[in-house]
Amino acid sequence: MLHASRIADRFTALKAQERTALIPFVTAGDPSPGATVPVMHAMVEAGADLIELGVPFSDPMADGPVIQRASERALAAGMSFGKVLDIVREFRTRDEKTPVVLMGYLNPLEAVGYARAAERAAAAGVDGFLTVDLPPEEAEELVREVRANGIDPVFLISPTSSDERIARICGEASGFVYYVSLKGVTGAATLDVAEVAERMARIRRVTELPVGVGFGIHDGVSAARIARVSDAVVVGSAVVARVEANAGSPDVLPDVLAAFIGELRSAMDAAAP
Repeated sequence: MLHASRIADRFTALKAQERTALIPFVTAGDPSPGATVPVMHAMVEAGADLIELGVPFSDPMADGPVIQRASERALAAGMSFGKVLDIVREFRTRDEKTPVVLMGYLNPLEAVGYARAAERAAAAGVDGFLTVDLPPEEAEELVREVRANGIDPVFLISPTSSDERIARICGEASGFVYYVSLKGVTGAATLDVAEVAERMARIRRVTELPVGVGFGIHDGVSAARIARVSDAVVVGSAVVARVEANAGSPDVLPDVLAAFIGELRSAMDAAAP
């Protein structure tokens, strides 16, 4: 089932422009709660099309050490699910159009309750939930609640997903689906673009949803290579590493991340067919 959403609208507009979406990831509240909204605006102004906002969690099992440390810094700074929504709400006072997807783990949603979490997120201006450790077989209740609140459930597809499972995942998802291009955690290994292209073809046989690719994209060269074969390029650890490197000087973060996002955007646009 598809419904109108900021995410769908953004991908429709990008398709008309023959551009690939750039989706950076930052952990909400890293290195401090006040640092995140300025960074989000700076990345959008530099060319980000959607924002993935990480909900800090104490056991982020799919994430490598860079994003694990970001969660630790954010939790130490007092972040919670409610404070993540405060960040989205503040972002929305200046930006009504850029889609925001909350990326995280099931436990914080369980703690709040699915219905309440979805209602509060929708009221704050959230567009999607990507819950890393929620398989589609167990997603019915959460999907029902987020859809009822106009939020897109976004799911991961892995390199080991069978064609049958890809179809199952795409049947539950809306907004876009996220192909994890590597076996392992975020920030790992080297991309095989030919293999990614082959997987894109298999996914596109069963869905018309846009397909984003993440894990292993760390610079303009890798972003451009993936932009040629995907609908979206997701960049996480490389963004968060720059936050970490400048955590002691949060005032410089908007400029640092704008420069990096601008580099990625330029490389991706230059690679466009």
